Amino acid sequence: MSLTADRGSILVDGPGGVIDIAAAGPRQVLGARKDTMGYVSQFLRCVPRVAALNVVAEPLIERGIGTAEAQARAAGLLARLGIPESLWALPPGTFSGGEQQRVNIASGFVTDLPLLLLDEPTASLDASNREIVTDLIREKLKHGTAVLGVFHDVKLRDDVVDRVVSVEAFTAAAWAAA
Repeated sequence: MSLTADRGSILVDGPGGVIDIAAAGPRQVLGARKDTMGYVSQFLRCVPRVAALNVVAEPLIERGIGTAEAQARAAGLLARLGIPESLWALPPGTFSGGEQQRVNIASGFVTDLPLLLLDEPTASLDASNREIVTDLIREKLKHGTAVLGVFHDVKLRDDVVDRVVSVEAFTAAAWAAA
């Protein structure tokens, strides 16, 4: 199975104009990812031994926001997501699965990009933290961010989406015919 598009288009409108991600070269894709698309995976991927506060602030610093402001915004999200301040200076690789996921969410939500991709954003979270994430998604939508997500959490999905595409309806034959 290929993880790249073998036909069709994936059009993304960003600061550099509209690009077709399916046909774009690696530099164009990296540029679109940096300037247009935020991403929350169900797995935390970060540099070992980097403090949680810096993991969350990094996307802002990469976009030219000063370190103090980036860390202040990161701190606000970490606090909102219930990560105790005593953990902010520690690497998130030492955290529980739920704490790691909340750092991951904070990192993905800290920027104000036009598109936010979510891959099981509430994996490993309890009900109260799922509600916080639901509120964060609603806020992004209210501010005009396009959100594309994969949700197994049906309640979250139903609370935030305006369109559902069920992958259960797709089969190899349906893909071949498309």
